[in-house]
Amino acid sequence: MAGFRRLAETEVHRGHIWRVVVADFEAPDGTRFERDVVRSPGAVAVVPVTFDDDGAAIVTLVRQYRPTFERELIEAPAGMRDVPGEPAEATGRRELVEEVGLEAGEMVLLTEMIPSPGMTDSVCAIYMATGCRRVERAAHGPEEQHSEVLELPLDEAVAMVVRGEIIDAKSALGLLLAERHVNEQRP
Repeated sequence: MAGFRRLAETEVHRGHIWRVVVADFEAPDGTRFERDVVRSPGAVAVVPVTFDDDGAAIVTLVRQYRPTFERELIEAPAGMRDVPGEPAEATGRRELVEEVGLEAGEMVLLTEMIPSPGMTDSVCAIYMATGCRRVERAAHGPEEQHSEVLELPLDEAVAMVVRGEIIDAKSALGLLLAERHVNEQRP
């Protein structure tokens, strides 16, 4: 909306990947206000799609512990854009190998999403990978090392989104868009 202006921001925390700032803004009527903002390099998620002998679409997901929620979540392979200058597609390819041991043939950008616009400037690119081949996993950190790789029919994964069993936003959106993309490619 026209008329809003960011006046300044002060860094209050610098972590390994994110920075937290307090930003000062001015509204169109001149009112000044502050907002806490998490500055992020963004993330990339990948929905790897393979096909079984009958032509049914299969997705490879990961079940891993998420300390923020103190529980396991089922997600598409994903990761932060924490390598300066690395293109989003390269980040996605790297994360696919690390988390589920797949090397992508083709990567199709499905969308870019804004996961939490009231809190962070993060943008998540979501890709669909096809032509995948198995490679050795390169898991990093305790969460990935103790994660479980899941192979599910795409229609079952989408049903899990609908039933509220897959609740991670990037994964839910990625699965829904991948299903649409796959269905549009079928004769």
